[in-house]
Amino acid sequence: MIKFDNVTKMYRKGRVHALNDVNLFIGKGEFVYIIGPTGAGKSTFIKLLYREEKPTGGTVTVNGEVVNKIPNRKVPKYRRTIGVVFQDYKLLPKKTVYENIAFALEVIGKHPSQIRKQVLNVLNLVGLEDKAKAFPNELSGGQQQRVAIARAIINDPAVVIADEPTGNLDPEASKEIMKLLEDISKRGTTIVMVTHDRQMVNTYKHRTITIESGYVSHDTMVGGYTDDLQTW
Repeated sequence: MIKFDNVTKMYRKGRVHALNDVNLFIGKGEFVYIIGPTGAGKSTFIKLLYREEKPTGGTVTVNGEVVNKIPNRKVPKYRRTIGVVFQDYKLLPKKTVYENIAFALEVIGKHPSQIRKQVLNVLNLVGLEDKAKAFPNELSGGQQQRVAIARAIINDPAVVIADEPTGNLDPEASKEIMKLLEDISKRGTTIVMVTHDRQMVNTYKHRTITIESGYVSHDTMVGGYTDDLQTW
């Protein structure tokens, strides 16, 4: 599903190594945490997945496609096969919940009747069927994040990238988001979640990949923070 082969990413003409010779494989339906200190290379890791960046060396393969070889004109089509959830939601403030989710289908020319069916289905999945006509500023942070997740999965992506999805939420809302992401993973979607939330990582245990100074320093299927990582 996701494969990094000897992936290196350098910035500033080789003076900054964000990733160094990374090799890993993430299978279909896996739920994987990406953890590590600030500046370790986590953001670069996910930017390579959705082709905001290209590796300096090596190959990134997602769902059988070598991402760094995709021509720029075909990047939008590729991005429809993945969903991205951000910490700050990135909802359109002047559009309703329904319109925010539907927008992802409108831009690819889906028929209005199909859009309505898919949006209502995904609203039911994330538990917001009664909020279709609400605007983002009328929702709690947890509800806004659920809208963002609904938008990310509306095209039934093979991979969902969640970048600090609980970072702005209180503990109860964070639990709701984690349970939702786990449910999505059980449906066969691969979840790659970047986080600093120790409690979530230690409570909802999944494979945990640690990046430090651009290297994969730990990769545990058991999950959770190891003792030597608690000082972050």
